[in-house]
Amino acid sequence: MTTASPVAVLADDLIWGTRLARAVEADGGLVWPVRTMDGLRAALADGCRLVVVDLTARAYDGVTAIRLAADSAASVLAVAQHDDVALRKRALAAGARRVLAYRKLADDGPAAIAGWLAMPAAATRTAATR
Repeated sequence: MTTASPVAVLADDLIWGTRLARAVEADGGLVWPVRTMDGLRAALADGCRLVVVDLTARAYDGVTAIRLAADSAASVLAVAQHDDVALRKRALAAGARRVLAYRKLADDGPAAIAGWLAMPAAATRTAATR
């Protein structure tokens, strides 16, 4: 892991929240589980600058969450369905550095998280991968 900063994992689905948290932990990261926008605001206010956002949530708007985190100078990784191209584009436009398909995280979660964490700070926010 390239940073000691905690990673806020915003997911209202218990299964995906757990999978995302385990992928972060497998790379040596400290997970800050978040299930709501208020929880995300608290994490950002406390200095969290790494955020993973599950885009298919029901309890919050994922694109709004990305915008909030990106506006707070956080690096954002989003996860979404591979075939929802419109949502993926909106997530990138809102400030996600990468948008990964759920399948990518299911197959290769720790490596995908490590790749995101290793991205240089000046990396473009428009690099989407499947």
